[in-house]
Amino acid sequence: MSQFETFLQLHQQAEPFLLGNIWDVSSAQIFEAAGYQAIGTSSHALAAAFGYDDGENLPFDILLRVAKRVATTVKIPFTVDIEGGYSDTAAGIIEHIKMLHEAGVAGINLEDTHAKPVRRLRPAQEFKQLLTEIAEKLDRENIKIFLNVRTDAFLLGLPNSLDQTISRINMYENTGIHGIFVPCVARAGDIETITRETILPVNVMCVPALPDFNALKSLNVKRISMGPFLFNKISAQIGTLARNIVEAQNFAPLFS
Repeated sequence: MSQFETFLQLHQQAEPFLLGNIWDVSSAQIFEAAGYQAIGTSSHALAAAFGYDDGENLPFDILLRVAKRVATTVKIPFTVDIEGGYSDTAAGIIEHIKMLHEAGVAGINLEDTHAKPVRRLRPAQEFKQLLTEIAEKLDRENIKIFLNVRTDAFLLGLPNSLDQTISRINMYENTGIHGIFVPCVARAGDIETITRETILPVNVMCVPALPDFNALKSLNVKRISMGPFLFNKISAQIGTLARNIVEAQNFAPLFS
């Protein structure tokens, strides 16, 4: 079974799977050793690890280089967040997807917002056409890669987030994509409505009010992402330790 097929199968089981969101090879290895079934880059965490702001500021060649190294290091399926695709055209996005596929990546995330100059939703019909062109081209070239589409109404905090999300999912789900990602949705009723309204597996992300994993299973969620939150937590702890060493004038904080 290929990595793509294994990854696809994870989205079809009754139990939702937890995706370990990575930022380098070491974090990928840690998640694999901990028994995670799949991993994926966090665009925010990866950008921050290289000193860039999120929003396609990390150069694509760095993203590709990390992807190649991770894919050759771990044995579990690995997906990459390419944000808006690093291009405004279907042809450009397809080329980037093909490079990642050749590197051994099992899936990608593609979002329906423009990140610059400020994050905003793309016109839904325009994005639907973009997805159709991408999926059809990949299918013609027999490139098997999981297309997870992120829709950002909840992330943007729009007053009509649920209606906007459902409307967009209904437009996107028959374009040839494989999954839907709705970051920042947290209310059980909203999640239940979303999973009921689509035939595609639904991916949610860690936020403080997100229900626990058993509850998400009952709501028919198939994939649970961490986003950048583990990276942020670890970075904060490193900062605390660094200050404590200076204050103690010894390395005792590292061993306490």
